[in-house]
Order: sequence, then structure tokens, then C-alpha cells
Amino acid sequence: MDDEPWVQLVRWSGPWDADDRDANLKADIDLYSKVDPLTTVARLASAVDVPVGAVVRYVLARWASAGSEGLLATGPSIVNRMWAACEDAEGAGTDDARLAAYRTLRDMVAWMRLPLEGDAGYGA
Repeated sequence: MDDEPWVQLVRWSGPWDADDRDANLKADIDLYSKVDPLTTVARLASAVDVPVGAVVRYVLARWASAGSEGLLATGPSIVNRMWAACEDAEGAGTDDARLAAYRTLRDMVAWMRLPLEGDAGYGA
């Protein structure tokens, strides 16, 4: 395993300029730097009987490959299904197809929203 990457987890609290275009991200980095993530990771690794490093690699790879917080939250499968509904509607080029895509997208969003709102609006 000599070819495995090695990363030191460090706390970081800036500084950064108020007009820095990445100020929100840097503020989040500062905030989360106060937490020791290995406490949670070690518990998870122990619970599922895998090495801590494997869990860290999984978390980092999953987050990094997701591309954005929105994609991370919804997952690539849902995003691809949503995109396919739009592509199909545009390919058909009709108002009926676009309305069908809207209904498909609305049902997907309602399903994702279900834990927030109960079953209000799902499938309506």
C-alpha cells in the first residue's frame, strides 16, 4: 500500500478577504475545522467492520465525485432521471411532452420533499 495517498487533516481558520469569491466556502471550512471528523468515522468503521482509512476514502471520493452539494444531496441517479425527463420532452418538442416532463419532475421533487412535508402534494 505504499502507493496510497496520504493526507494530514489540519484545522484552518483563515484569514480570507470579505470580498473573496470563495468566502462562504472558507467560512464553512473554518466552522467544520473545529470538529474532529475521525470520532464519527471511527465509530462507523467499527460498526461495519472496515478500516477507518477505507471509510475516509469512501466519504472523500463520494463527496468529491458528486460535484456539488445539490448533487450530493440528491444523488446522481435522481439527477440523471430528472435530466432524462427534460431531454425526452425537448426531443419530442411538444407542449404535451413538456407538460409530462414537468409532472415527472414534480413527482420526483415531491418524493425528495416527502420527509419535510409528509405526503402533501405527492402524486397530485
